[in-house]
Amino acid sequence: MAVSPVVTTFFDPATFTATHVVHDPATRRAAVIDPVLDFTARNARTATRSADAVLAFLRDQGLTLDWLLETHAHADHLSAAHYLREQSGAPIVIGAEITQVQQRFAPLFDAGDVIPDGRQFDRLVGEGDVLALGELDIRVLHTPGHTPACVSYLIGDAVFVGDTLFMPDYGTARCDFPGGSASALYASIRRILALPGETRMFVGHDYLPEGRSDYRWETSVALQRAQNVHVHDGVSEAEFVAMRQARDATLEAPLLILPSLQVNIRAGALPPPDANGQVFLRLPVNAL
Repeated sequence: MAVSPVVTTFFDPATFTATHVVHDPATRRAAVIDPVLDFTARNARTATRSADAVLAFLRDQGLTLDWLLETHAHADHLSAAHYLREQSGAPIVIGAEITQVQQRFAPLFDAGDVIPDGRQFDRLVGEGDVLALGELDIRVLHTPGHTPACVSYLIGDAVFVGDTLFMPDYGTARCDFPGGSASALYASIRRILALPGETRMFVGHDYLPEGRSDYRWETSVALQRAQNVHVHDGVSEAEFVAMRQARDATLEAPLLILPSLQVNIRAGALPPPDANGQVFLRLPVNAL
């Protein structure tokens, strides 16, 4: 039987993002998955309230932070990974295909400082890679579809799927970003759903579907197979792809996609300041 890591989740209602703190109960070694840097769009101000709450929790619980795990380059929130690395020294991990995302988006933002080889991150991982978390293993699953760089992390009896799957009553991730693929997402989901049914599943976001008023972020492989409104057992690839493409055609771009991507391809760091010392985020007009 797989060992159960302890999971504590911090939910950011501004971006509907779930940040998961995962630790090995035997050694109290911890990882943080998908941390959020607070950003107020109306005046372009950043803050570290959410990240500081995670740091305070780690200190209060006597946990040692070993890893900062990103499931992908997010388009809906700015990552706090860079800030947490500065505060803790923990390395930032992301899927190796982040280089494809950097190659696509660095020119859009005229980000000449972004060398598209992933060097902004400390560890690029791929399918089958294993990281140690105390007495537990972090096993990497390459789960593209939402983006080409998406990975999921299997830790003991828990899998952390980022945006690949949402709660069963909300469905699955969009696939209309550059490099996205509904067919690839279907294949990734079927691989995840081949895990034992009792595997706990932690999603990266929750959006309230009609009829539900409480935010949730934990489900299971068995529940997803039985109840996911987009991809439960019996849904064929062709059916899923047709549904996903039709649905994606109706979706607006995420509110923070332009601020988020130029920060997140830098592992959560802001762009370098201009000659006057001011940091600027670029908003390319009519480019998406």
